[in-house]
Amino acid sequence: MRLGRFELLLEPRAQLSAISAVLTAVLAIVLALALSSVLFMSAEGGVVSGYRVLFSYAFFNLSGLLATLQRAVYLLFCTYAFLVPLRAGLWNIGLPGQVFAGALAAFAVPLLLSPGRPPALPPALVIGIMVVAAAVAGAVLGGFSGILRARLQVNEILVTMMLNSIFFWLVSYMIKEGGPLMGATAEGESFSLPPALYAPLLGGLPFTALLALGAAVCLDLLFAKTALGYRIRALGENPAAARYGGILPVALSLTVFVLGGAFAGVAGYHYFAALPGLYKIPGNYGFYGDLAFYGIISALIARGSSLAAVPIAVLFAGLSLGARFAQGALHLPFGVDYALLGLLMMTFVGSQVVYNFRLSWRRLPAGAAAAVAPRIPEA
Repeated sequence: MRLGRFELLLEPRAQLSAISAVLTAVLAIVLALALSSVLFMSAEGGVVSGYRVLFSYAFFNLSGLLATLQRAVYLLFCTYAFLVPLRAGLWNIGLPGQVFAGALAAFAVPLLLSPGRPPALPPALVIGIMVVAAAVAGAVLGGFSGILRARLQVNEILVTMMLNSIFFWLVSYMIKEGGPLMGATAEGESFSLPPALYAPLLGGLPFTALLALGAAVCLDLLFAKTALGYRIRALGENPAAARYGGILPVALSLTVFVLGGAFAGVAGYHYFAALPGLYKIPGNYGFYGDLAFYGIISALIARGSSLAAVPIAVLFAGLSLGARFAQGALHLPFGVDYALLGLLMMTFVGSQVVYNFRLSWRRLPAGAAAAVAPRIPEA
């Protein structure tokens, strides 16, 4: 765009510094909260009261903070499930289906090992088998999408979306109307795990929180320090050059989908079988499947870094829970939490322009400026 003797250009940016990236993320959050003020105008006490209730519950209240961290762990596993294939240039949209597969596999373990009785094996061993079964189930489902993508060039987005729908109804069949995982009271929920199979807690959080943090470190090391990580990044950044360099896209596509599906499967175990007060697949299980999609946004905002995804997942988890609490406490209209997260996603996605492009001014040569100067018509 030309303004007089100057030209405003939008140029591709090679790399954004770490400080600039953090400042951009902070500005996106502030802008989203400013736009969300409209949602709290009808609250008792006004906008300030709305935000005070939201943040005090999500981050400064012990029970609210625990709930925030428990949800953040779930979002982190879902983030990894999307992030790993993304580094290879592939999109895993099948997070809900893989989460449901993991949950079904986890609950099938005690049913198969000791139907109707307390577990005969040591509880710690059964819990470990449940986690492994959840990861394997998610990996198998993810690998199915990966092999179709790698061998037959089937669009992975379409495949994973269809699998999501299939597993949504499969869960319904398993926990309702005589399904094998149905609860004894027939309330449209699965059976509850016996207390012996409750996940061990560390400071109020299930042990899966440690798995999530350990995975964050391992994934960043994988992509930064290992040959496998280098091949995955090479395939994602330049597939043609990767093939020329001897990298096998079929094997890598399958690998990233298997790994991503395993993370989503563990997310299913975490939310349905490890959280205090739940320990079953509730009738509103579909809500947690939809919540998994925030893992996609977290991975995109974190720009492929699993460690950077940790605070983002905590933020999303806290704002969703805090907004839901404020909605009830201040008698706000339904959907405040969804609207707030929607605005937050929009500002974060919009901030991606800053990561990829930069504005620059250029002074035009005198001859060029005269060539574009508007001419005044003669009378």
